[in-house]
Amino acid sequence: MTAKSPPLRPDPEYLQAFATIMSRVEKALGAKRPAKPVTACVAGGAALHFYTGTRISKDINARVMARVLLDPQDLQVAYRGEDGHARLLYFDTQYNDSFALLHQHAYDDALPIPLEGVDARRLVVKLLRPLDLAVSKLARFSEQDQLDIRTLAQEGLLEATKLRSRALEALPDYVGNLDRIKTSIDIACRLVAAAAARQQVSSRRPRTKAAKK
Repeated sequence: MTAKSPPLRPDPEYLQAFATIMSRVEKALGAKRPAKPVTACVAGGAALHFYTGTRISKDINARVMARVLLDPQDLQVAYRGEDGHARLLYFDTQYNDSFALLHQHAYDDALPIPLEGVDARRLVVKLLRPLDLAVSKLARFSEQDQLDIRTLAQEGLLEATKLRSRALEALPDYVGNLDRIKTSIDIACRLVAAAAARQQVSSRRPRTKAAKK
């Protein structure tokens, strides 16, 4: 899948905390430089925030493509949010994508991002692209997952036909109830189509002229 890279807009303080955690993941790889960079692919609310600037997640769901011992106590950083309140961001070492719906090329197609303090020669940090991020939310498909898919659609990052196609291509590798997830695909595509329709209506509305002084 080739797709234009969308702009990223994370909260600056969140981005700094995120980069700090990923730099610690890099250090956990050991002092010796690996023969090729290890990939850490980010999903969940963290990836959503990078794309939309909304819903700041407390945890980082990421798959590290190497056997590495991670200390949960070392992978948490306090920072101050836009509202001035203290927040905590942590790397979820228990994250498991085994039961998610994932396209077989999702990690290969993921978007690499540069991070201050992270040596890309040792660790490449990637984000699931919006389409694969939406597909990954179809297995659980909670109220929050549906809201996340709607948010991606409202930002113009999803199309219903592409979402359906990508999800159906991922089904052969899915471990779970196929009838249930096919229903989730149908509902998600309706959500995306509805968001697109609202955008079209909004864009067609004539702009009101400013009142003359």
